[in-house]
Amino acid sequence: MKDTRQPPVLAIQIGNTRIKLAVFQGVDPEETVFVEKADLAGAVEAAARLYELIAAESDASVVIASVNEPVAGPLVGMLRDQLTTEVYRVPQDMPVPIGTCLAEGATPGVDRLLNAAAAFAQLKQACIVIDAGTCITVDFVDGEGVFHGGAIAPGVRMQLKALHEQTAALPQIDFAVPEGTAWGADTREAMLRGVYHGARGLAWRLIEKYAEQYGGFPLVVATGGDAATLFADDELVNQVVPDLVLRGIALAARGALDPEAVSRLIEPDSRSMGSAFRSTGETPD
Repeated sequence: MKDTRQPPVLAIQIGNTRIKLAVFQGVDPEETVFVEKADLAGAVEAAARLYELIAAESDASVVIASVNEPVAGPLVGMLRDQLTTEVYRVPQDMPVPIGTCLAEGATPGVDRLLNAAAAFAQLKQACIVIDAGTCITVDFVDGEGVFHGGAIAPGVRMQLKALHEQTAALPQIDFAVPEGTAWGADTREAMLRGVYHGARGLAWRLIEKYAEQYGGFPLVVATGGDAATLFADDELVNQVVPDLVLRGIALAARGALDPEAVSRLIEPDSRSMGSAFRSTGETPD
């Protein structure tokens, strides 16, 4: 079934490792591009190409969310020059459409809030969001759509880097899913098992703790660059949706243009759900 028309958005996520860009004209992104964070020229080129797909629409917008200000500042200026249109930022120019219940003065990363907003907008029920990227975050959203915070831990690649840099003997290795026996027969295999099962065990334990506190097991959604590798076959993880932050940016943009749009998007009608939320084990592009 076709999506009801929604204002088109070029959503740009600036992370600690990569810049991700996606064009939305409905619930799901039409095209997603990944660029290394140092390649600002490449990011501008990708943004210009993607923006051409929606530039003719009067309500088209370009919206950025960033957890990496040294990259975001220069990129915003370059995009404004190249696209000759305003470039908006979340949360500086528009809020993330989700409530919070946090300690006074708490400032959670905008990526965590956007993940939570996108997950709740589609599921419309209590959920746990795991983001497996540079860091691993495990956050809880209650049944009213309120973000309560969660936990932050090093991502698997950060762990492997720390093991190498903080010891004299452990090698520098790339992350991969360990295969074979339960135990590692050499140093590399032992390191891989430590970070792989450690990350999965961390998520399991936190899911159990959140469910205990909440009084029931919420749905669990995993996102981020390593989500499919870590959780596609995990029995406690209901869905892997690699682009939650980008979906949250599109949601924030549409909410700013039309506050009622967000209400329409979170109607509990599965026909309006994005395809990524109707499948389990989706892997990144």
